Amino acid sequence: MRKYTPKDNVQKKSYYTDRFYIAPRVPRSQVESGSHFADVVNALKKLAFESYVEFNQLIVHIKSTDNIKVLQILKEKCGYTVCSELSAVDYLASSGEFEIFYQMLNLSEAKRVRVLTRIKKDEAIESIVPLHKMANFAEREMYDMFGIVANNHPYLKRILMPEDWVGHPLLKTYPLQGDEAASWYEVDKIFGKEYRDIIGAENRDPAKIDRYDTKRFSRVGHEVPFGADISSGEKEKDIEYSKTFLVDYTSSQKQLDKRK
Repeated sequence: MRKYTPKDNVQKKSYYTDRFYIAPRVPRSQVESGSHFADVVNALKKLAFESYVEFNQLIVHIKSTDNIKVLQILKEKCGYTVCSELSAVDYLASSGEFEIFYQMLNLSEAKRVRVLTRIKKDEAIESIVPLHKMANFAEREMYDMFGIVANNHPYLKRILMPEDWVGHPLLKTYPLQGDEAASWYEVDKIFGKEYRDIIGAENRDPAKIDRYDTKRFSRVGHEVPFGADISSGEKEKDIEYSKTFLVDYTSSQKQLDKRK
């Protein structure tokens, strides 16, 4: 496994130069007076300290401590009864904060509102499970992937990774190939740490191909029994096709070769 190098400053580095195309910023527009979104902003009042429209949906920025109040107003007064998604974005290196978003849907008006808020690394946010039951799994995933705690969640535990997993995989400082604990996790769990020297660390490099690490079922015409000694080479075997279930797709090529 390749040596891990810290990536704490990954967001501070320049991603682009003038040699590469830079995508234009998503156009923003002001909330039109008298529109449905204007009524939403008026209902939120000072709770939304910034609001604008992107891709025909309203974006509102709020304080993290006001998330319950804002979502309750959207649900009870503005008709946004569905929270279709919630998660976070890691901006720790650039600003020391997480951005948490709630994607709200109004079915009767066919409108969407995106609620954005920010918290510090060691801060928590209030769970919205009492308002939207879908947040039960979504907040667990946010905790699992980013380590963000949702206060008063009914059952806050990992949902994708094992309970004893080390780290949070969607943090930008988390190595793409996994860390030291990840490379030994399955070996330790299935066989025990005493088998590390026998089995070896897990290969987490998707670009690496080793023809000797499987039963070689994919080597058509060169199959050998598992564990057989192939140091002197593999003998090629004729490929046999079933007369009833499978079709010999090479037959047409054989006919063309005869005509030539």
